Amino acid sequence: MRIVIAEDDALLREGLALLLRAEALDVVATTDSPTTFLAAVDEFRPDVAIVDVRMPPTHTNEGIVAAVEARRRRPDLAVLVLSAYVEQAFATDLLAGGAVRLGYLLKERVGRVEEFLAALHRVADGGTAIDPEVVGQLFARSRPDSDLSRLSARERDVLALMAEGLGNTAIAQRLFVTDGAVHKHIRSIFAKLGLAPDDRADRRVTAVLRYLEDAQRRS
Repeated sequence: MRIVIAEDDALLREGLALLLRAEALDVVATTDSPTTFLAAVDEFRPDVAIVDVRMPPTHTNEGIVAAVEARRRRPDLAVLVLSAYVEQAFATDLLAGGAVRLGYLLKERVGRVEEFLAALHRVADGGTAIDPEVVGQLFARSRPDSDLSRLSARERDVLALMAEGLGNTAIAQRLFVTDGAVHKHIRSIFAKLGLAPDDRADRRVTAVLRYLEDAQRRS
């Protein structure tokens, strides 16, 4: 796995590089600005980019803009975005259009090494990874008159874990239920959200997007 890191905080940038290299992962470049990040993507053709949301010069959304441009240049690039805070609009934009190979984590998650590495590998393997704190805040903001209000408490738990990027077996282990029970809950979620089987869409991603978009309208 070839990785480029774009982070203007030198301590975090080099700490991430040391951590990943200790895991025998190939960090091919570390950068501190959107311009040098895009140049590294063009030169090294990484499999994964780890990108800070807020970068120079204005420290607003330069990281997201650069990540979108990097994906335009290399559609197969996996992107894991890091943020110091829950920034709802960025989380929603990140998954807009049913995108895959994308993740959004709070920086504090990096200190939980096993969780961070699991999210990184999940994104690299084609999945999504949304920080549990982001998931919780978005659910809390969902509208009472939306389709999401039809979900049971356990179905909301399952959808939250789906949003984090967990598969059925991992969800079952987290909730101490059987794989069959998780499968049943997911079928019910799809039915209540009106998501019919469709080869052109990933219903898991669509379900996650549904509540992200709902929370965006609510804010």
